[in-house]
Amino acid sequence: MRLSNYYMPTLRDDPQDAETQSHKLLVRGAFIRKTSSGVYSYLPLGMRVINKIENIVRKSMEKYDSIEVSTSVLQSKDIWEKSGRWQNFGPEMFKIKDRHDREYCLGPTAEEQFTSLIKDELNSYKQLPLNLYQIVSKFRDEKRPRFGINRSRDFIMKDAYSFDVDMEGLEKSYQKMWDAYVEVFDALGLDYKIVEGDSGAMGGNTSHEFMALAETGEGEIFYTENSDYAATDESAKFFLDIDENEEEKEIELVQTKDTKTIEEVSNFLKIDQNKCAKAVDLLVQGKPVLVFVPGDRELNMAKLISYLQVPEHEIEMMDDETIRKITGAEPGFTGPKDLKEDIRVIVDKSITRYKNLVIGANKTDHHFINANFKRDFDGEIADDLLTAKEGDLSLDGKEELKIARGIEVGNIFQLGTKYSESLEAYFLDENGKQKTIYNGILWNWNYKIYFSYN
Repeated sequence: MRLSNYYMPTLRDDPQDAETQSHKLLVRGAFIRKTSSGVYSYLPLGMRVINKIENIVRKSMEKYDSIEVSTSVLQSKDIWEKSGRWQNFGPEMFKIKDRHDREYCLGPTAEEQFTSLIKDELNSYKQLPLNLYQIVSKFRDEKRPRFGINRSRDFIMKDAYSFDVDMEGLEKSYQKMWDAYVEVFDALGLDYKIVEGDSGAMGGNTSHEFMALAETGEGEIFYTENSDYAATDESAKFFLDIDENEEEKEIELVQTKDTKTIEEVSNFLKIDQNKCAKAVDLLVQGKPVLVFVPGDRELNMAKLISYLQVPEHEIEMMDDETIRKITGAEPGFTGPKDLKEDIRVIVDKSITRYKNLVIGANKTDHHFINANFKRDFDGEIADDLLTAKEGDLSLDGKEELKIARGIEVGNIFQLGTKYSESLEAYFLDENGKQKTIYNGILWNWNYKIYFSYN
């Protein structure tokens, strides 16, 4: 085709809503056009890039024994109810009804869809392992679409799903897809790190993310320079050096007038912030929950969600009126001792290791000093609810953690039997006994993001 006949409407000026350089160049260079908030069309040049990326992805997937299929983006409510995610997935799911009042969603992912696809077909161990993948559009009602196609409401996803006879087989499939993604990202020339991830709404116990390093990345990763450790900010672990041999003192109620924040309390009592227990007052599925972390740390919501096993949209901050009702005090004086009602209290494990803490007294303008876990207050112990900070020590205490920004370009999960059990995907083993299929989800999250990589 002659260039004069090619559709390539370049622009001289930057689009007003573009926040990043990559977004500006994609619009000006005639790769994409915005049709509405978080929704984009791809022009001929954009499609040429997408086709080249798809060819690279297909080549690697087929090399590692994954077979391409295509499922509908229109998914039945029934299968999502069986997995328990129809309500739990949250407001990001687009839900619609047909003329017969049957409910569907526009697929945000496809664990249920693929498990339903194979559950009546795979009935013998001889048919396993199996790995299927597709390259289709996904839809998520992002609260805040931004950075152009980096966070959009519809996007092309390459998602693969493995089916195995046992956990050992799942781990082999997991490693195959790990190798396939390394091959893809190396071929694309991305500067990336493989990090420990958070399983989130997908479930499972093991997850890794492939993060392309970029200043425009929305995610943070923590890593050490002289080891292989790397993790997302949602899952990063670190070492806390706490003196657990300090002698316990007698608890004492003290007046702390007009000192609501950790900084104010710390300065007033001349006690380090890490020795002040910070209360995070929450409503979880409508019920009050108090979470306590050291005053110099921030609560990691992803870790809390994993601990509570509830969707993020069912957790909200408690309003002042509710705080007054359940504690009998003004906000800022919440503590785990002498609560007015029987309320769920969760403490980060580090709280149990500190001696002689400052805690809210559930009495306006008052705190307790020299409070110690078990002796003076109690609660559920969560192993790790803390957000890492740059400069924290690695778990072995040998190196400081460093931070880099990145864009998630791939993610793999070991789901185990989460979806096969709920959707009744079984097979017969060599002894004729019914067993549950083991699942893995192995996908490139919105590989259009490659456009946005700076």
